[in-house]
Amino acid sequence: MVTGMSGAGRSTAAKALEDLGWFVIDNLPPGMLFAMAEEAGRVKLATDKVAAVVDVRSLAFTTDLNSAIEELEARGVAVRVVFLEASDEGLVRRFENVRRPHPLQGEGRLVDGIARERGILREVRANADLVIDTSSLNVHELRGKIISFFGGEDRPGLRVNVVSFGFKYGLPVDADLVVDCRFLPNPHWVPELRAMNGLDTPVRDYVLSQPGAKEFLDAYEEVLGVVAAGYVREGKGYATLAVGCTGGKHRSVAMSEQIGARLRERGMEVQVSHRDVGRE
Repeated sequence: MVTGMSGAGRSTAAKALEDLGWFVIDNLPPGMLFAMAEEAGRVKLATDKVAAVVDVRSLAFTTDLNSAIEELEARGVAVRVVFLEASDEGLVRRFENVRRPHPLQGEGRLVDGIARERGILREVRANADLVIDTSSLNVHELRGKIISFFGGEDRPGLRVNVVSFGFKYGLPVDADLVVDCRFLPNPHWVPELRAMNGLDTPVRDYVLSQPGAKEFLDAYEEVLGVVAAGYVREGKGYATLAVGCTGGKHRSVAMSEQIGARLRERGMEVQVSHRDVGRE
């Protein structure tokens, strides 16, 4: 269960748990916690790790939450409460940055809403299993803490989507990195290869046998290793690598498959797709 001060990072914590494979339900009233757990046990979820994000906006918050936890534990459900804390100064700064009022502010000042929330959550904080002070943490550092506490051996690496494309059809709009394979000879000008694509063995062998192909793959694999490690440190869980040639049919397809295979060997989760194959 994730709760705590508004603005302290509940949404960031919830996203980190989702990346770890948890089934996360946001803004759940405390009175529905047992119903959620019961339903999760009834249906066959892909995971037995369920997290609920609960905030102060639920009426009678403290009573409902404490009684709900007691009911869950009485029925054999293991409950861990994570409380996200932050200083008044840090919370004020965050609310001012996003130009939003505190949910309990009403007609008063921002600090009045924060003080009221602290009073309501005092008992919840005292009974929490884990309290994380996010006052000096950015979103990436908070995500790293959640992963360190709950990731175990399932800590996520970078998930990579490798997509081949043709420059004449335009760049993929979601590309984080772009590779240009037009430095290699084009199989389009080889009559017996023109009708094939980069998934066909003759085209693949032709592309990979060209001067510079292997050297490029070796060097780019090392570059991607450095980039991927940096992305993970910065909290980026997903990346799209676009690999292009003129029509997106021969060179980019063959090279995408090779890049994807090499990244899988490095332990990354990789999906390879070919946007423009069959478009001509």
